[in-house]
Amino acid sequence: MNTLHVNIALARYSDWAFTSAVVVLVLALLLLAFELAYAGSRRADTRERVLAGSVAADSATPGVVEDVARRPADERAGRAGLAVVYLGIGLLLACLVLRGLATMRVPWGNMYEFINLTCMCGLIAGAIVLRRPQFRPLWVFLLLPVLILLTVSGRWLYTNAAPVMPALQSYWLPIHVSVVSLGSGVFLVAGIASILFLLRTSRLGEPAAEGALARIVHRLPDAQTLDRIAYRTTIFAFPVFGFGVIFGAIWAEEAWGRYWGWDPKETVSFVAWVVYAAYLHARSTAGWRDRKAAWINVVGFVAMVFNLFFVNLVTVGLHSYAGVG
Repeated sequence: MNTLHVNIALARYSDWAFTSAVVVLVLALLLLAFELAYAGSRRADTRERVLAGSVAADSATPGVVEDVARRPADERAGRAGLAVVYLGIGLLLACLVLRGLATMRVPWGNMYEFINLTCMCGLIAGAIVLRRPQFRPLWVFLLLPVLILLTVSGRWLYTNAAPVMPALQSYWLPIHVSVVSLGSGVFLVAGIASILFLLRTSRLGEPAAEGALARIVHRLPDAQTLDRIAYRTTIFAFPVFGFGVIFGAIWAEEAWGRYWGWDPKETVSFVAWVVYAAYLHARSTAGWRDRKAAWINVVGFVAMVFNLFFVNLVTVGLHSYAGVG
């Protein structure tokens, strides 16, 4: 690998920022999981405090506050966890910026960088969509796949900082890959929301359901809210990802002399896009809303993950150079 024109110090700082981001996001996951695990007891305590407050209002000493209520430990942990998530987003951004400065190119020229960018886009989408306090439990389920992706990226897909290979030296690289990463990251939020919607509308979401998993499902937002999150994020990501595919076709015509050649990456990307189109159609069709549409969205999510890993790393095609090297 040619490292003649690479700033080794900045590349090292980029690696440190990546490692720090993973550690910070793990800490955020633990804090938010703590809040999710004990949110039920908090509601019970809140009801008790409300009753106690009604009694205290009859106190014979007006103007005297006997006890100032503090935020419960689980709520404080959740608020801290969300702040740590924002720190993790900043560290991922620093990782990408430092790698770009180290190589003097856009920092998404291989799978390691592409996954980092996609995860950052997914986290930023979560920060926008899940900004309300009642949505904090959803962060646990968003951070889990993000951390799995980052672990795979850092452990098996890591590539030393280096100039981009000749096949990718085009002004279409920053356009095509960034748009696809943005769409993929937002689709990640949509897929998680649909999976949780299916759980919320299953037997586990029934009021009489018992067990640890049922208690966790009961602490999620209501089914309509989850469905709305999935739909709105897909509405945004669908045209973005579609433009990414179109930009890739234009780049393919410049690089290979044809717009479309049914390369494995092209084919699966198109299939995933069609699945999401079917979801949006089903979501607005009577008899297909709710669970049927959610299952279609989950199929699209699985197609995106399949396209991300299997197609890039296992199959042989014109996109094979975008693997780990």
